[in-house]
Amino acid sequence: MSVDLVLPCLNEAAALPWILERLPDGVRAIVVDNGSTDDSAAVAARLGATVIACEIKGYGAACHAGLEAAEADVVAVMDADASLDPRQLVRVTAPVLSGRYDLVLGRRRPVSRGAWPWHLRFANAELSRRIRRRTGVSLHDLGPMRAGRRTALLGLELTDRRSGYPLETVVRAADAGWRIAEVDVDYLPRSGRSKVTGTPLGAARAVLDMSKVLAR
Repeated sequence: MSVDLVLPCLNEAAALPWILERLPDGVRAIVVDNGSTDDSAAVAARLGATVIACEIKGYGAACHAGLEAAEADVVAVMDADASLDPRQLVRVTAPVLSGRYDLVLGRRRPVSRGAWPWHLRFANAELSRRIRRRTGVSLHDLGPMRAGRRTALLGLELTDRRSGYPLETVVRAADAGWRIAEVDVDYLPRSGRSKVTGTPLGAARAVLDMSKVLAR
């Protein structure tokens, strides 16, 4: 396999079939079950994905467990809620596979008004501004689709195990002098509510986690 795709998963049984049936050739799916109470793991296994369990709660914990379990040289991460189309993975993986960039992120472009509520777009714009100020990297979105080389990603020694994980990836990569880029990807209405920003408590935790990363 040329690419391993890590899919952090918490109760995504309804979305997984759509995602796994659209994987490009040469991509192996690693579904990281982060305590699902539905049949997400069984659905993923039935559709041919590699399934691992991550007992430590948190988005970052699931992402890192998938990264450690990966075997391909290039590893991509994508949400498992059907808000991103796996057929567009090549947009973030090709520049890494070719050696042009070390880390590529998908910049979300909503396909409909309801795909990305205004308050979340506003929060993301402010976060992106702070990232640019902190790192000097011209990013406009801390999107949930990204790709890099497995060994190099592990070498960043990321410590956040909650919602600050993607931000810590960018900050540490920038500090290490990585070549970082973003490419446009479609952003679709998600299946179900966001596990990170879908509740006031989740949104507050995300802000706290990311603020801690930027303050380091």
